[in-house]
Amino acid sequence: MKIGTFSVKIWRWFSMLMVFAALVWTYSVFPEQIAVDFAASGLAEIYVNKEHLFYIVMAFFILNNVVLSAFARQIPKIDPSHFPIPKRNIWIQYREELNEHLINWLYTVVASINTIIGLSLLALATINSSQYNLTVFDFAWVSYVGLALMILIFLLPLRLLRTPVPKEEDTY
Repeated sequence: MKIGTFSVKIWRWFSMLMVFAALVWTYSVFPEQIAVDFAASGLAEIYVNKEHLFYIVMAFFILNNVVLSAFARQIPKIDPSHFPIPKRNIWIQYREELNEHLINWLYTVVASINTIIGLSLLALATINSSQYNLTVFDFAWVSYVGLALMILIFLLPLRLLRTPVPKEEDTY
């Protein structure tokens, strides 16, 4: 297993655990009504019942982890001539590497979405908590982390522009 594949798998599993832990913890500390939208002044404008937020987050979590992961498992079964990738004719000859890149990319999408959901839940719990004196503006970094992860997701397929190098055979 390559280090990139191992890293993506670890990140994906860690992000799933983070979302699950954040969901359980935030559900226990949320008030009945959770502020989810804020005015420019920082005051809450829209509130959601905590059960509704729990079901919405669980739906995103299940869709993300089940549907995208199931699609990633189907990559080896798809004919590579149907993939919209550059230099398709060359990549067809290196099917294992192509599968690895595409599966890693889909798992990176899953891990990124999980990470954004987990960080958003923790930020939302802190903002709605009466223990901390933090405002919504103190968590602007979550949107920047989300933006950086989305840029990473869209840059990863650029690796497919570089085709694999043929392996040299031993002439002994």
